[in-house]
Amino acid sequence: MDTHIPGSDDAVAQALARVRAALAELSPSVLELEDESHRHEGHGGHRPGQLTHLRVRLVAEVFRDQNRLARHRMVNGLLASEIARGLHALAIEAKAPGE
Repeated sequence: MDTHIPGSDDAVAQALARVRAALAELSPSVLELEDESHRHEGHGGHRPGQLTHLRVRLVAEVFRDQNRLARHRMVNGLLASEIARGLHALAIEAKAPGE
């Protein structure tokens, strides 16, 4: 599930597609992306028409026996290029199956 505000720029859709492709490396059974950029209008890091604030929810076997920090490092590592492109804030909910 990818959600973002109606009428948002194609740049957001393209960024969500890049994020989805990068996180596919984890072979998630659940992958949900929620563009929260519109909730941060007027705050630091917000750029109209761009993906700047993202919530990621994923479930993947690769997270089994990994602590929260290790899970977040995996996700951040895979999204490093998006962060470099201007992704300002990333909320991560990463779980192993059954959690």
